[in-house]
Amino acid sequence: MSDIRKSLVLHGGLIALLLLLGFVLPAYHHGNLARVMVLAVYAMGYNVLFGYTGLLSLGHAMFFAAGMYGMGLTIQHLGFSAEAALLSGVVAAFLLSTVVGLLALRTTGVAFMIVTLMFAQTGYLVVLYFGEWTRGDEGFVIQKASRVIAGIDVSDPANRYLTALALFAVCLWIILKLVQAPFGKVLIAIRENEDRARMLGYDIFRHKLVAVIVSGTISGTAGAFYGLLFGYAGASFATVQYSIFPLLWVLLGGAGTVTGPLVGALFMFYLIDITSGLTSAYMLFAGVALVLLTLFARQGLVGEIRRRFAPWLP
Repeated sequence: MSDIRKSLVLHGGLIALLLLLGFVLPAYHHGNLARVMVLAVYAMGYNVLFGYTGLLSLGHAMFFAAGMYGMGLTIQHLGFSAEAALLSGVVAAFLLSTVVGLLALRTTGVAFMIVTLMFAQTGYLVVLYFGEWTRGDEGFVIQKASRVIAGIDVSDPANRYLTALALFAVCLWIILKLVQAPFGKVLIAIRENEDRARMLGYDIFRHKLVAVIVSGTISGTAGAFYGLLFGYAGASFATVQYSIFPLLWVLLGGAGTVTGPLVGALFMFYLIDITSGLTSAYMLFAGVALVLLTLFARQGLVGEIRRRFAPWLP
């Protein structure tokens, strides 16, 4: 069996497993897994930039929040339908990622990290400044009547789960196609040795810019769906914490792997969920997990599986 066919079978099996779990999980874990799948899409977007292109962003929450508020504000103040609002969120993330990419990519290394962090903080302050419309830290609830896609009420737990699964499946397919295409190979070449890729004649800036746009748009799409599926948009999703989370998920699951973001998001979600019931210092456990990862599984959980047992994993 070819490596591509093995990859398709594995990822198709993953989608089938997630679909089956939607019918057998108890209500609590059913809702959690729906949330994790949307957050995994956010991490998948981040992974395009960090895992495959080698650009470390500390400001990805701005794209997630752009999608969320682009969706939420158009429903709240303009009376858009859910479909039009979701499109507005995706367009908002696309436009923001294009502008940020054009400006931030003038820098490299640590400077790129700082610039993306500054942009994200600016976005957070904008949300607070225009609190009359965004409701600031308090945020706003998206009414149940507005959460209907093509006649399907996504506030219903079963419909919400299937919608989250559909979003995850589509984004998984997009990422698979991207990393197997020549463009994805160039991104990996840039990550491994940018100077050599430039010497071979590739337009480094253009490839990085497209990577930022793809990454930001996928992350913004996750934000738009998260707000609609769970009925809330708030400034907490624009904070630095939500820029650090996808980095942790990708590191834990495996940077530069297609399924790593899901594994990392699932692991971290339940780690925090369990330990937050034991202590208010639950992020300490996340730190310990990251230290153990650095010591014993430097390529992340899926990355170590690929290194040791399945080198064909994309």
